[in-house]
Amino acid sequence: MTAADFDAVVLAGGRSSRLGGRSKALLQLDGSTLLRRTLEAVRGSRRIAVVGPDELLEEVDTFRRTVADGPPRLLLTREDPPFSGPAAGIAAGVQALAADNDGGAPRRAPFTLLFACDMPLLAGLPELLLGGAARAPEAKLWIPVDADGRRQQLACCADSAALAAAVRKAGGAAGLAGQPVRSLLAGLPAVELQLERAGLHTSDVDTWQDADRFGIAPPAP
Repeated sequence: MTAADFDAVVLAGGRSSRLGGRSKALLQLDGSTLLRRTLEAVRGSRRIAVVGPDELLEEVDTFRRTVADGPPRLLLTREDPPFSGPAAGIAAGVQALAADNDGGAPRRAPFTLLFACDMPLLAGLPELLLGGAARAPEAKLWIPVDADGRRQQLACCADSAALAAAVRKAGGAAGLAGQPVRSLLAGLPAVELQLERAGLHTSDVDTWQDADRFGIAPPAP
């Protein structure tokens, strides 16, 4: 698929309470922040809506300046109220994409990738999801499933029009405040994609113990 085929929403605005409030998005692995690694993974998209606080603006701008082959259009937005959960964050990202006209009429890509920014080994997942969408166009949601049968709702691909309709039906970001992501995505006919079969996984960083497993050092005391 080309950049005309998909947009992306990257969630980067949680409380990180189990990390002592340290921003997951700005944790570094091999010299690159988790946000930067996520943006790199979806750099083939037409537009990326990053949902998070203003402190991420510098990192977003750095990515924009350093992508040599033409970066996607980048938007930084926030769910209102802040910290109202990932479903509200997805809605905020979808609404930001809908409002963006890039100097002309709004142009919605056929597909939207939805990713949390705390999966250090994200590379390969966009290709898996977009490949699934190409093979099963009758679905509206393409979602990876791990070896234990758990759906990874914060690493999926949705039909953009169906996702936007679901956001509107739920009342937008405000209506989804505090709601689980499954309440937003439940109505979308889904195809499951097996991560284990593809040799991929969606392990994330919730605690410093998780971070240590990836080689992410905690901040100096």
